[in-house]
Amino acid sequence: MAHYKKFRLSTLAAVVGIVLAVGPENSYAEAPIQFNTRFLDVKDDASLDLSRFSRKGYIMPGSYHLQVLVNQSQIAQDNIITYSVDNDDPDNTYPCLSPELVSLLGLKPEIADKMIWINAGQCLQPDQLEGMETQTDLSQSTLTVIIPQAYLEYSDEEWDPPSRWDEGIPGVLFDYNVNSQWRHAEHDDGDEYDISGNGTVGANLGAWRLRADWQANYRHENDSEDKDNFGSSSEQNWDWNRYYAWRAIPQLRAQLTLGEGSLESDIFDGFNYVGGSLITDDQMLPPNLRGYAPDISGVARTNAKVTVTQRGRVIYESQVPAGPFRIQDINETVSGDLHIKIEEQSGQVQEYDVSTASIPFLTRPGQVRYKLAAGRPQDWDHNMEGGFFTSAEASWGIANGWSLYGGTIGEQDYQALALGLGRDLALLGAFSVDVTHSRATLPEGSAYGDGTIQGNSFRASYAKDFDDIDSRLTFAGYRFSEENYMTMDEFIDTHNDDNDRQRTGHDKEMYTLTYSQNFSAINVNAYINYTHRTYWNQPNQDSYNLTLSHYFDVGEVRGISLSVNGFRNEYDNERDDGVYVSLSIPWGNNRTLSYNGSFSDDNNSNQVGYYERIDDRNNYQINAGRADNGATLDGYYRHQASYADIDVSANYQEGDYTSGGLNIQGGATLTAKGGALHRTSVNGGSRLMVDVGDEANVPISGYSTPVYTNAFGKAVIVDVNDYYRNQVKIDITQLPEDTEATLSIAQATLTEGAIGYRRLEVLSGKKAMASIRLRDGGTPPFGAEVYNSRQQQLGIVGEDGSVYLIGINPGERLQVTWEGKTQCEAALPDPLPGDLFSGLLLPCIGDASSPEATQPAEKPLLQLHTQRRTSSTQPEALSSRYPTH
Repeated sequence: MAHYKKFRLSTLAAVVGIVLAVGPENSYAEAPIQFNTRFLDVKDDASLDLSRFSRKGYIMPGSYHLQVLVNQSQIAQDNIITYSVDNDDPDNTYPCLSPELVSLLGLKPEIADKMIWINAGQCLQPDQLEGMETQTDLSQSTLTVIIPQAYLEYSDEEWDPPSRWDEGIPGVLFDYNVNSQWRHAEHDDGDEYDISGNGTVGANLGAWRLRADWQANYRHENDSEDKDNFGSSSEQNWDWNRYYAWRAIPQLRAQLTLGEGSLESDIFDGFNYVGGSLITDDQMLPPNLRGYAPDISGVARTNAKVTVTQRGRVIYESQVPAGPFRIQDINETVSGDLHIKIEEQSGQVQEYDVSTASIPFLTRPGQVRYKLAAGRPQDWDHNMEGGFFTSAEASWGIANGWSLYGGTIGEQDYQALALGLGRDLALLGAFSVDVTHSRATLPEGSAYGDGTIQGNSFRASYAKDFDDIDSRLTFAGYRFSEENYMTMDEFIDTHNDDNDRQRTGHDKEMYTLTYSQNFSAINVNAYINYTHRTYWNQPNQDSYNLTLSHYFDVGEVRGISLSVNGFRNEYDNERDDGVYVSLSIPWGNNRTLSYNGSFSDDNNSNQVGYYERIDDRNNYQINAGRADNGATLDGYYRHQASYADIDVSANYQEGDYTSGGLNIQGGATLTAKGGALHRTSVNGGSRLMVDVGDEANVPISGYSTPVYTNAFGKAVIVDVNDYYRNQVKIDITQLPEDTEATLSIAQATLTEGAIGYRRLEVLSGKKAMASIRLRDGGTPPFGAEVYNSRQQQLGIVGEDGSVYLIGINPGERLQVTWEGKTQCEAALPDPLPGDLFSGLLLPCIGDASSPEATQPAEKPLLQLHTQRRTSSTQPEALSSRYPTH
């Protein structure tokens, strides 16, 4: 008997396989396919009507839960799409694309404004745009809308237009970073305890992000030598550093911020204030239009192919028509010399080179970046200082290679004006120069003087990549400020009540030089950094840093690295010199042996170490050695849990101290959809909540170590990028036994600070071969569907009520549906029998009785894969062909 049922199941699978082999197509049918119904072992094959499935890609009328894609990019995860009969062609159906769904397609505004709607404005009329079509694949629960690129706003593989940006769902969050340290000093037998933390508390309401930053500290010291005199002390504090709110303004490609903050400026020095700002956000631009990159222009005599390469690697290629052309979407991360090749259809070839540069004040031709702010300065205790101020700055790409920038800031008694020019010097690098003039009226008796003072500050920057020798020179800045030049922060300081103190931070001259060189022939990297800073009223500061790194192999040991770092820091008439040497030797899989030597004026130490990466979540290192004052031993252990990152460390210095430390960094997010503890990336930043129903321990991966869903089936992914198309997925290789992923991938493009939400589907439970019987002893019709309480499809009824079920659990109630509604329910036994493939009999209780003939139910053969279901009731207005509103 069991063998007979398996044979009948195989015939059903074969027929379904024939249908599925056709593949997804446009919902408007092509040439018909003929079915031989005698192939099926049913009681009355003459009553079977499979004509509806003879058309390739035919979709039964009704409503379906589908993912929606535009040209293979997911734009909606779980939409109810209704398919209705086309009255002009009753053998076909068409999907209803709602206004909300069409708004996510990314159509150009001039195209979207011309769309014609039917069904009282509820559905997009099909066949409006040439080349636009829909493809439905019920086996994957997807509706793909194919739209020619000419109708769409700009997008690429990792970036979506603003119409698809997701503001997320309302919710609250609490992010934290807590450090605990303990230290025992041997010389006085004293102990120190210190616990410190910082983080962000916030709430999301629509597009608004409400945030408050906090920091706290508790410190306790106990001197055992002074116990009789109560030789212990404690101190503690909790501070709310900042209260603020922000939201994206997509139309302006800018971010509006209200509340407390620090002035963001590329020209003026920052200070704390309370007020508002409007700042262009480069993250809102496509990746290829962010920052600065050359505006490549030329003339094609005929239709031509333009290829941009760097060191032989193609980074851009496009076809252009005859005439002048401009290429403005080279990625900002591309730097160095670029080779341009124009291949004419006539056979002629033009070639030349351009150079890129990375300087903050170079802006792409035709673009304007700006930063506006207004408010009142304040101190760290939230007290107002000074009067109302305004600030504005902008950078404008005038023409290829030239950028003009400037700004102003001021209040009643202080004004500053800046003007600068940036220039791409092609093969000579990039250069920018600016001058800032300040004027301040000082309060009487201030530490900075009396009356009105004026001064200037001059700044220059330069950068150059030398591709031929694989090096980069950055003269990151030279700045000279006259003695009477005053920043806004210094002016605010003049209102301090302490008039006896001296002026601090009175800058005179500063320059920084950075040079990096890669000697590829000998696998050596060199890095040099020098910073010099002088003041009008205090000693100079100097910092030198030199690093040499060498990578080499010895015998079968590959990837050995040797690094030497020398430094000197001169600050406040004190000098600190040192040399650090490190050697790292790979030792098998995920293990490393190391040597570290530190040599300075006051202490020398040598240590050997062992590092092991146990798995994706755990690693540790142990170091042992000797310093000038005795033996040393230290180690650390790191664990990446789903709810937090945890670091544990310990140190021992002979004759000096013993110490230990613990760091926990994580967060909590709570929404109406649920909540979860999680790791954190940026305090108060974007995150994506993933919901898999009630399934615990389902591994969800983003771009780093996977996290596991909690007891409520929720997990929060924090390694997401703002305004990028992020993807999360179920790691099917790590799923628990008897668990299957039926919807394993989701995408989201989140605005900054959003709490995104996506559902993924899993089925957890046993597999079984069952036979369903109705109250009159009959069976459900061929093609009836079986669902669980979460409306997940568990199987399709075959001949004589036989059905192969997946994801079943003891005591679960199953719904059997046909003709668009639930006809009866069956209860699984508790416990389940040991042998689930011997024909489990399931009585189906309800009002349904055996149909007069075994006929296909609504939405049968194509729905092999699990999908969610809704009623197949159609809107009344869809009963006619395209009624316009």
